[in-house]
Order: sequence, then structure tokens, then C-alpha cells
Amino acid sequence: MVRRVVTGVDHSGKPVIVGDGEPPVTRRYTHTPGFARSLVWNTAAPAAPSADPTESLKSYVPAPGETIALTVTFPPASVYADAGWDPVAAGAEQLEATPGLAELFELDNPGMHTTPTVDYGVVLSGEIVLDLDGGETVVLKPGDIVVQNGTRHAWRNNSAEPATVFFVLIGAGGAS
Repeated sequence: MVRRVVTGVDHSGKPVIVGDGEPPVTRRYTHTPGFARSLVWNTAAPAAPSADPTESLKSYVPAPGETIALTVTFPPASVYADAGWDPVAAGAEQLEATPGLAELFELDNPGMHTTPTVDYGVVLSGEIVLDLDGGETVVLKPGDIVVQNGTRHAWRNNSAEPATVFFVLIGAGGAS
């Protein structure tokens, strides 16, 4: 997964490292081998330095002015085509692991969803396809950055290797 370094201020007011390691809210999915997600951080409006808020997050869709930072590792599409993959179990796992967000995925069009957010995505490794509702697609590679503006979309990994993307979701108040 990813390494998360968190700074803070000690009792004397000195800047210090308060956390260094894998984010505590990290999930390697059982029912979709290779799929993983780490909640890196989240803020409430107005944002302020705080103790680690990740373990108390109730929804993976931030309210207006709130943010969520997370990594997502997308397995190759071949995982979903494997005869052993159970979409019902995988869907239940998503609902449990990413409340608020998982409910936005369309059952009749796998992967497609719309969120009331503006998202910044940075491809860290692998290759991922951004599939937009209108049929337009774009292949993103390591170092590429995408600004996803509340549009209906899906992420597809058509390669043979996992792809990891770092996202910052910013609550925008309504899908456009």
C-alpha cells in the first residue's frame, strides 16, 4: 500500500511527525483480488489541523467544503472476468468498506458512478482508463493528473498490472 506521513504540533508547539506508516483505514479486498483502498486523510469544513480523523469517517463522499484523500489500487480487468469472481460478495464488501460512495455505483452499468465532488487524481503506478458517460475515454499513466468535475464516469484497468491512483475528493454540493 502507501506510506502516510502526518505532521502535527507537540505540547510545546514544536512541529513533529505524529504518524508514519500505512494509513490505519486500509483495506485489501477479499472478493476482488488486487483491489485495495487506503483512506489517507479527511477534513471537515473549515479544515483545521486535528488528530487522525480517518477511523471515524462515516461517508466516503465529503460534504461541501470537506475533503477526503485516498489511494485506490485497481486490479486488471481480468480479475472481474475470472469465473471465481463473485460480484454480489464484492458489492457487499464495497458497501461495507466505502459507505456513501459504494451506493453511487450503478448496478446496471458496472463501474459507472457520479459523485457530488471535484476530484483530483494522480496516477502513481500502472495505467488506468477514465471512461466518461459520453463515450470519451482517456488513458492515464504515472504522473498524469486528472480533475474529475462531478461527471458520470468509471475507472477501467485494461492492462495486465495493477494501477494505483491518489485521489483528493472535495465536496462540491451537487453533481453536474
